[in-house]
Amino acid sequence: MDDSDQGIPSRVTEPFRFAYDAPRLRCGRHSADELGEELAAQGLERALVVSGRTVGTTSAVIDPVREGLGERLAGVFAETTPEKRLSTAAAGAERARELDADCIVALGGGSSLDAAKQVSALVARVAATDDDPATVYDAAGTELAETGTLAVPEAAIPIVAVPTTLAGADVSQGGGITATPDGGLVAESVAGGLSDPKLLPTAVVADPALIATTPDDVLAASAMNGFDKGIETLYASTATPVTDATAVRGLSLFQDGLLAFGDGIHDPWVFDALARGSLLVQYGISRPDAGTLSLIHALGHGLTRGYPVQQGAAHAIVAPHALDYLFERVDGRRDLLAEALGVADVNDPTDAIVTAVADVRDALGLPTRLRDVDGPEPEEFPAVAEDVLADGFIANVPTGLDPTSEGIEAILAAAW
Repeated sequence: MDDSDQGIPSRVTEPFRFAYDAPRLRCGRHSADELGEELAAQGLERALVVSGRTVGTTSAVIDPVREGLGERLAGVFAETTPEKRLSTAAAGAERARELDADCIVALGGGSSLDAAKQVSALVARVAATDDDPATVYDAAGTELAETGTLAVPEAAIPIVAVPTTLAGADVSQGGGITATPDGGLVAESVAGGLSDPKLLPTAVVADPALIATTPDDVLAASAMNGFDKGIETLYASTATPVTDATAVRGLSLFQDGLLAFGDGIHDPWVFDALARGSLLVQYGISRPDAGTLSLIHALGHGLTRGYPVQQGAAHAIVAPHALDYLFERVDGRRDLLAEALGVADVNDPTDAIVTAVADVRDALGLPTRLRDVDGPEPEEFPAVAEDVLADGFIANVPTGLDPTSEGIEAILAAAW
């Protein structure tokens, strides 16, 4: 008698492989005070803090990090931008080399964490050759233009992530990267990414007190990107029982925190829930041999790659429609999603899941229609659909789902 004859869902008995070199996770109010202790435990002595200008000059954010690092603070490079430009990372790499930094503390949102990964890779590329650094950076620009990515040498210096937003980029081995001619490293503008297990932070310090310093609108704008990581992790074809467990618990915490935050509640427990939820939905989703980001993130990339749409806003707009599309075609692990979102007690949780996701979006005051943001017009949807289908995350869509250009265009049209 097989498992289905006994009423046991097939996924309960399916074999799985979960290979993951997890970073050390510290989460708690004022855990930034323990940064020096964390570096000491790893034998690291000279940290370059990489951040954006606002974060790097805001006392409520940078001072606890400075104090926590103490004598292990080598310097601060507060020059990252949302564009994640290779030329900025090259300047950061030079700063790291000047200070003889042996690690990077990536402080801020997703763009700063992505830039820190570029800095780590570039420092390693310079160390691996006798060439002049400028020649190395030019070669990196050429490689990015030709391949859309950068190779990462073995000597990439460690990264410790200190997130201040909820985008969920901190427990990840990948990141975005762009280059433009005005940066001097490429002849034409290019956008791509880099991903390597060596770029996974060796530690993440999630301090709710630091997250609470982020302006409400910035925090809300980042939230849907992180929240959707938990959604997608449950229905991805690469899901495992390990990521099921962390995503279910993480989504529950995230949902509670975001709904309260959207209601204007700023009590300490709210930011504690957000910090913990963000860490849990990310755990194990970016692995050497698999990843769990999927349809919604591919749509987000398609909408932001050629348009000035913020990633979180793109997620807020398309997520409910992407879920409608998905549930019409496959099961999508809706039982686990319903459990995570607190709607498991209804007969058919499909609509309740979509409504729960939309409720989080609405509580955060995020946009609901493509026509209300500076994104593509309907006549551009076919081109956007092709970009979405070419995105690497499409490989992780649920088993049995076969996205087509027509289907992606239908999602975009429903979101219009």
